[in-house]
Amino acid sequence: MLSAQDRERYDRQIMISEIGDKGQVRLQKAVVFIAGAGGLGSPAALYLAAAGVGTLRIIDNDTVTLSNLNRQILHGDADIGKNKAASAEETLQRLNTGLQFQCSPETITAANVVDLVQGSDLIIDAMDNIETRLLLNRAALGLEIPLIHGAVNGFEGRAMVVLPGRTACLGCLLHGKPQAGKFPVLGATPAVIGAIQATEAIKAITGAGRLLAGRLLRYDGQAMAFSEFKINRNPQCPDCGKG
Repeated sequence: MLSAQDRERYDRQIMISEIGDKGQVRLQKAVVFIAGAGGLGSPAALYLAAAGVGTLRIIDNDTVTLSNLNRQILHGDADIGKNKAASAEETLQRLNTGLQFQCSPETITAANVVDLVQGSDLIIDAMDNIETRLLLNRAALGLEIPLIHGAVNGFEGRAMVVLPGRTACLGCLLHGKPQAGKFPVLGATPAVIGAIQATEAIKAITGAGRLLAGRLLRYDGQAMAFSEFKINRNPQCPDCGKG
């Protein structure tokens, strides 16, 4: 049930006919797993917390550095040297004290990924490396948990929703050897993609709108243009196909 305080806090959101009281209650009951508290995880977590998602489970084993601060808005100067999961929890608690935060400095591995994501309603892929993304993808497929993928590079970004057994997965999309080393990022780019990931998460939880399922949305910040590509399931995909 929504309290009087909930109704005031989420008033503008509840006014959306596709959300309403029922959708807000669903958000309160939801558990969202966020892999990474960096450039993508920051805006995704902030907007999900602001929307009233009841439990945010955030995993990040990294520590905050000065070079993170152009884009990782969960953290500030005072957080340099702190674990990102702990710093994220402090920031999110200040934003919305009525939520539950399960933040951990663990490293996501093949051995623990299923245990980490088990019990969540959604997985937000806010990672920056293909290997961990694919671990999350396989766990999502095995546990039949929707996964919301996001990625950025420079002025560009992309997002896609994976519905296990129904749409293409990350294994269908990601090919080739990952690029080694760090890559350029304009701070506003993950803000755009992270906000899209949060929007898709809210839609998936409440049943509002049409998801980016089987569709890859590409954002080009230099041209300020969006484009969309249909992604078909690959029958030979090593994760969701017969490969």
